[in-house]
Amino acid sequence: MIHTIPCFRPVLMLMALLSWLVPVQAGSEHADLVLRGGKIVTVDADQPEVSGMAVREGRILALGTGEEMDAFVGPRTRVIELAGLTAIPGLIEGHGHFLGMGLAQMELNLMHTKSWDEVVKIVAAAVAKAQPGQLISGRGWHQEKWNQAPEPNIEGLPSHAALSAVSPDNPVVLRHASGHASAANKKAMDMAGIDAETPDPEGGEIVRDRSGRPIGVFRETASRLLAPAYENAEPLDVRRMAELAQAEAFSKGITSFQDAGISFDDADLYRELIDAGSLRLRMWVMIRSSNADLAENLAAQRVTGYGGERLTVGGIKKSIDGALGSHGAWLLEPYKDLPSSAGLNTVSVKEVVEAGKLAIEHDYQLCIHAIGDRANREVLDIFEAAYKANPDKTDLRWRVEHAQHLHPADIPRFGQLGVIASMQGVHCTSDAPWVEPRLGEVRAESGAYVWRRLLDTGAVVSNGTDAPVEDVNPLASFYASVCRRTGSGEVFYGSQSMTRAEALESYTLSAAYAAFEEKLKGSLELGKLADITILSRDIMTVPEEEILGTEVRYTIVGGEVVYEKTK
Repeated sequence: MIHTIPCFRPVLMLMALLSWLVPVQAGSEHADLVLRGGKIVTVDADQPEVSGMAVREGRILALGTGEEMDAFVGPRTRVIELAGLTAIPGLIEGHGHFLGMGLAQMELNLMHTKSWDEVVKIVAAAVAKAQPGQLISGRGWHQEKWNQAPEPNIEGLPSHAALSAVSPDNPVVLRHASGHASAANKKAMDMAGIDAETPDPEGGEIVRDRSGRPIGVFRETASRLLAPAYENAEPLDVRRMAELAQAEAFSKGITSFQDAGISFDDADLYRELIDAGSLRLRMWVMIRSSNADLAENLAAQRVTGYGGERLTVGGIKKSIDGALGSHGAWLLEPYKDLPSSAGLNTVSVKEVVEAGKLAIEHDYQLCIHAIGDRANREVLDIFEAAYKANPDKTDLRWRVEHAQHLHPADIPRFGQLGVIASMQGVHCTSDAPWVEPRLGEVRAESGAYVWRRLLDTGAVVSNGTDAPVEDVNPLASFYASVCRRTGSGEVFYGSQSMTRAEALESYTLSAAYAAFEEKLKGSLELGKLADITILSRDIMTVPEEEILGTEVRYTIVGGEVVYEKTK
């Protein structure tokens, strides 16, 4: 049976309204786009799979068999013959850093370096092409992913000596893959006035040698001390950053992007790009700023569905701790491999509480980065107190971003409170080699990346990659969520895996729900936005080892093909 849609969107003209109120009959109107001849996974429990779909004016017009879609094909209809391909709802990046993705393509990419020596060589090559005094910046190094520890090192972290030797006249700042630490050379530290007497800032740490001298690595908020090293940097071309990020997202099958922490100026830029027709990716964004700035600007900046559902400014972002890889995650007990530390509290509990009050007042979701078990407990306590203080607010959907390591007692609280666990599947398999060294086996098994326990206790788990911390590829996170298999082939606590249906839902309907957008997107249903990802394989049934080899063939936003893979 072919299904029809009544009026979905309000319209101004009476005739247009009446035209939408009349149910669509096969042959009564032509579609802009038709898919047929393959498998379409809808993520709709009432109609989980069809073989045909018709789209008109950016919305799903009809669902049924491929043969039934023939009646909607007219002279101007684009027809995509799936012919063995699989269509799924447009994939939603549930937590990433959009402009950061673009910036990562404009600076040194250190993601795949295997040693500190290799990093130094890359910097030396960049210095040879740079003018004296020009900033050399990069991102992606991770000491736990190197084949050998640098010599000399402190806690596995490199000294600046070799880096400084190849860059005496250029400041160098290299951000850790996690974004929660930086490595700098002597020139950069001199420009910033950093020496043995420089105190650690609140929520950060200057890593020092046994004599108390900075080695050139800065954890968490200490990275901000390097700001003077950027004084001679060329202004960032943010429009180019957005262009590069959008192209990458579309090529990976992403139709919506939840941007985890931008400024009010960035939100203004997104509106300008949408108005100019150059930003077609759907953006849902969190604002990261001081509470004073939030109080002044939140009311004016709140926007929902701007530019044809292209932009919603709907979240407030704070980070209460750092990252596990840099020993910045805030733990209830000290690190097993660094007993002198239990991590860092990067934003005070008081500041987060005040941000929650602003969120309630201005109808924003509160989205808190929390990785360690202490950080997650503190955030859940803050959320619970705010919910109790505002009993009339029954559907806030506040979010914990990452929720990587939880104390077992806190796992059921997500479902009980209705808190979104905004997690990233690929972090599990990427981080796995150093999770047990950091936490020990007992804490790792009971609380690290526990998707199964969260889902079984009623939590909504959304997915993503935290790009550019990881590649924005959603298939890698889908694979990690289902298999929990690391690059070496080991399975990291496989009992916590998602089913394939759960993993797909975490990247579609659950991610939409996490942004109050489940009525617009996340499943292929009549009247919803025609955001579709078409894959070369059926990731719901192929052998696990074939998931990562699956290609994105088409990315469709609002019925428009924005990416098509050419052979």
